[in-house]
Amino acid sequence: MDLKGLDRTELHEFVERLGEKKYRAQQIYEWLYSKQIESFEDMTNISKGFRARMMKNASIGTLRLSRKQQSLKDRSVKFLFELKDGAQIESVLMFNNGRATLCLSTQVGCAIDCTFCATGMMGFTRNLTTGEIVDQFIQVQKMSDAEISNVVFMGMGEPFHNYENLIKACKIMTDDQGINLSARHLVVSTSGLAPKIRQFADEKHKFRLALSLNATTDRQRSQLMPITKKWPIAELLKAARYYVGKSNQAITIEYIMLKDINDSEEDAIRLRSMVDGLLCKINLIPYNPTKAKYQRSPKEQILLFYGKLADLKMPVTIRWSKGDDIDAGCGQLAANEQA
Repeated sequence: MDLKGLDRTELHEFVERLGEKKYRAQQIYEWLYSKQIESFEDMTNISKGFRARMMKNASIGTLRLSRKQQSLKDRSVKFLFELKDGAQIESVLMFNNGRATLCLSTQVGCAIDCTFCATGMMGFTRNLTTGEIVDQFIQVQKMSDAEISNVVFMGMGEPFHNYENLIKACKIMTDDQGINLSARHLVVSTSGLAPKIRQFADEKHKFRLALSLNATTDRQRSQLMPITKKWPIAELLKAARYYVGKSNQAITIEYIMLKDINDSEEDAIRLRSMVDGLLCKINLIPYNPTKAKYQRSPKEQILLFYGKLADLKMPVTIRWSKGDDIDAGCGQLAANEQA
């Protein structure tokens, strides 16, 4: 059993099975997530006898750093981690306006098959455990001088396809006796699983939600994101409005800018209409090129598109790509390692 990834209830059950009192679970919890130790020997307020019994019955999982790349253009750093089964995942640390933001993976590969995404080209292998999700944060924080204040689940995988482990990881990361991040500083990005958006809303999580839209017509979006055939844009926007109504939080609309695909003036006008009355903010994201057939929209076209939206009452920003010289696009480094 891997203790990293267990919540308090599960740790209570674990210590009771070993004949210990419940308060030991709280001590272990703090060692794992607040003090972020990696060895039972480091649990200095726990008896040697109990530590020995834990070593026989459990482990403390730790990701192994396989490769690290530092951008020469900005401070972005990409980490390639190896899991116990030999699979590899990525995390990317980015810096903007004095904030350190960590992009985390939730799966090995992805089943969504977006045609512009390097992870989609890898296919799907498995979901990450809660411990593997949380440990990305722990390991990167240990290797970084900057305090990581924000987390985005926009790395490898569709987070809502690993819903239970994702939510459990978010709760551990925002626990004030654990990693202690602000819930509003965690953003979960989905490609558009409408039922899960509604479930997320019904459960009233304080973590923020982003919808990767990337197109303004179903025909266009189906070519980029085949999942559109199951949940068309109209259904996604209906789910987005449901989320906003339930949570009273703005949803972020992500829009990757692809040359001659979704960057026309007509697209901008349609996008204006689609978000009318929706509590949201819009992130325009210049494409980070992969081995796919797509190209980034020219800067002048991105600015023209932005200009058509700039007077909206909602925030509209251009999120210029970070780390495009270090394969920082989702799945690029892992895909290159497999090639």
